[in-house]
Amino acid sequence: MSVSTSELQKFAGELSFPLDRFQIDACTALEAGHGVLVCAPTGAGKTIIGEFAVHLALASGRKCFYTTPIKALSNQKFAELTARYGRSTVGLLTGDSSINPDAPIVVMTTEVLRNMLYANSNALRGLSHVVMDEVHYLADRFRGAVWEEVILHLSQDVRLVSLSATVSNAEEFGAWMETVRGDTTVVVDENRPVPLSQHIMVGRRLFDLFDSRAHSSGGAAKPVVDRDLVRHVKERQSLDYVDRWQAPHGRGRGRGGHGASANNRPLPRPEVIARLDQEGLLPAITFIFSRAGCDAALTQCLRSRLVLTTPEQVEEIRYIVEKHTSELPRQDLEVLGFWEWREALERGLAAHHAGMLPVFRHTVEELFVKGLVRAVFATETLALGINMPARTVVLEKLVKFNGESHAELTPGEYTQLTGRAGRRGIDIEGHAVVLWQPGTEPTEVAGLASTRTFPLRSSFRPGYNMSINLVEQFGAADSRALLERSFAQFQADRSVVGLVRGIERNDVTLTQLGARLGGPEGEYFEYAKLRERLKDREKTLERQGRQDRRDNAVESLRSLKRGDVVSVPSGKRSGLAVVLEPDDDLTDPRPLVLTEDKWAGRVSAADFPSPADSLGEMRLPRYVDHRTASTRRDVAAALRSTGISVPSDHRRRKSTAADDRELATLRRSIRSHPVHSRSDREELGRVGERYNRLARENESMRRKVSATTNSLARTFDRILSLLTEREYITAGRTPEVTGNGSRLSRIYSESDLLVAECLRQRLWLGLAPAELAAVVSSVVFESRQEGDSTPQGPTGPVRHALTETVRVWTELRADEIRHSLPPTREPDMGFVKAVYRWASDSSLVDALVAAGDNGKALSGGDFVRWCRQVIDLLDQVRLASPDPEISKTAARAVTALRRGVVAVDAA
Repeated sequence: MSVSTSELQKFAGELSFPLDRFQIDACTALEAGHGVLVCAPTGAGKTIIGEFAVHLALASGRKCFYTTPIKALSNQKFAELTARYGRSTVGLLTGDSSINPDAPIVVMTTEVLRNMLYANSNALRGLSHVVMDEVHYLADRFRGAVWEEVILHLSQDVRLVSLSATVSNAEEFGAWMETVRGDTTVVVDENRPVPLSQHIMVGRRLFDLFDSRAHSSGGAAKPVVDRDLVRHVKERQSLDYVDRWQAPHGRGRGRGGHGASANNRPLPRPEVIARLDQEGLLPAITFIFSRAGCDAALTQCLRSRLVLTTPEQVEEIRYIVEKHTSELPRQDLEVLGFWEWREALERGLAAHHAGMLPVFRHTVEELFVKGLVRAVFATETLALGINMPARTVVLEKLVKFNGESHAELTPGEYTQLTGRAGRRGIDIEGHAVVLWQPGTEPTEVAGLASTRTFPLRSSFRPGYNMSINLVEQFGAADSRALLERSFAQFQADRSVVGLVRGIERNDVTLTQLGARLGGPEGEYFEYAKLRERLKDREKTLERQGRQDRRDNAVESLRSLKRGDVVSVPSGKRSGLAVVLEPDDDLTDPRPLVLTEDKWAGRVSAADFPSPADSLGEMRLPRYVDHRTASTRRDVAAALRSTGISVPSDHRRRKSTAADDRELATLRRSIRSHPVHSRSDREELGRVGERYNRLARENESMRRKVSATTNSLARTFDRILSLLTEREYITAGRTPEVTGNGSRLSRIYSESDLLVAECLRQRLWLGLAPAELAAVVSSVVFESRQEGDSTPQGPTGPVRHALTETVRVWTELRADEIRHSLPPTREPDMGFVKAVYRWASDSSLVDALVAAGDNGKALSGGDFVRWCRQVIDLLDQVRLASPDPEISKTAARAVTALRRGVVAVDAA
């Protein structure tokens, strides 16, 4: 495609391939002095526009910052730009590395640029372009605010190049960018550079998801699910149904029982990979949504005879492995699982997830890109920007754990994962393969694959560090105005427009309905109000009745003693039961019982619509092991032989409404009302109900409008109120940042104010370097399971400092509740012993075991990641502490931690 502008011609002439239309459009706008927002699929070549921004900055003798969301991407882009422009021209700034920071081109993580902006760094002078790669990260609920902070704070004369995955509200995002950054050109390209074929693997058979021969009715472009696939899946489901029906007769029950059909058991992973290899679909990335699942898949393949490499490739793999891992201490290789990891690589197999050692992950990435590793089992983090395209992407399941519950994949997540399929310049087409299992419907997969609705939603919220930096830079009044310009408020205000329109529409309808009812003072209107009050009262009494019945059941369950015999009135466990273990919990007692049908378990108030009165008693052995079948059988037999029987009739529930005076008065008022005797009263009643429903809807929408308008500014004001109380800013209409506030402005941590308070109160003074590292870890570490908040530590000073840290957190939490602010996370003691041992020069084995949870050691990758986060916060403590002794101790703690595996591949 022809290129017209002068600098773009020079840039394009240095490339070995022609530019696509969207790349030319974006680069042309950039050379014309516009900012650009580019939204395109993974692998489309968005970074070419970022590299053109680098070219323009160098051509004009200015500077360009290239930002990425993660260190691995920064390292990757640093290597690419260094190869093109030379080491003297390119620098790197991440939390771990500082290479040539004064170079005209500097690659950095987005947080580094944010911190530069707040510090008003001299490095910003001469800056003409900033590239924000993966700008859709601003939707990330933990880190997304950083992207908006950069966009809002960058000088207006800096041209911003924002590169994003395909989102469905690119125009909305672009409109906001134009509002806050000035002239911004939005370039959207939804065409994949390599076409994607969708498949479902059912057993050993690979089907196309869509029927290329068929079209939906009317000749529309909507794809049609392959008929052979639908027919085959129905046959498998029928077989599964027959197998489950036959299971009680001893046939068709898969290993492990539960009526699972052997026909529908998932295909073993080695066979899946071998089948893909037969079809010419390797290299492949199989996404498994758990680290343990990835490791288990790799182990399964290692136990098979699957080998995907040649002897020549094995030699090259060994060379690359040695190059990356030569600095690892030999004594740590065993505990890191080095030998199994290398064996898998030599067979062309690997796992890839955050629990792995960084040097292991980076080795896997290089080998995969070189085509030496041909099958990778990865968590979804691999889809977040790392340059590891494959010919095929495999999805084992369409459900993943989102941190709170198991949820189905969204179309956006499906598109992001399958976006890795298809290598530009290598593959004619990419392939997405979903492994079928019972419950997977081809039509649902087709819906995921063909939906293109995944909007970008802002996660921007002011926090303590952000607020103090805003006040220090702009003052409180201008800071409020800046917050109102955020993408979060922009989206909130747009949602308000829709709500206001809804209120206006409802107001028109309410006026019309009110007229039909004779106006607010008319008798019809009064009658409708009486009916509404009657309905509300009936609902209130029904809720009250349910609560009274539950309270009675709770009280009766609390009063039960061991050996009491009760009658479970309904459900699968109905009949006689004997209490094995009482429970006197005040709100939800759950005594352990054994029924006459030999079932043992806990019952609750939900099982007793009427009180659980004792019908009698029976003697029980001193110890009853209800988990043993023979014990359950003997106790159930003894229960049946007591002669106690289930009451023939349970007491009828007394209606709460029967004696309610207000309800009786309302019913009399309705019966005596003039409208009640009219022939059209039911129609008017329905009109009145609709009127009341719309009135409630309007009131709800008005509350939402009130809560949404200026919501960020109100949160900001609540934060300033708390910071004023704690003397981080001065009181008054124009607050100023105090010395304590200046120190808070240099702490970029999830628990920033807690850290600042500990430093202000000098709670960490007098600790040794290893002890300080241990205490600091409590405000960094977050257990994957429920964390331990009990102050404990290897030494007395550590325990005392942790106790004081928890005390300060408790006081801070109370203040946050009072000011209606989100809570600071509770300190977590799960990494204290491990980081103390590592900083005390203990072995890696000792540190990993000390970090273990329920006897299971922490993975090497997690250990390194948490150590580096502790190092990062210690470095901030060194700079922010008001006490020179704490600063010196923090510096020594950093040195003590940065050794062995923690220091290897730290860039």
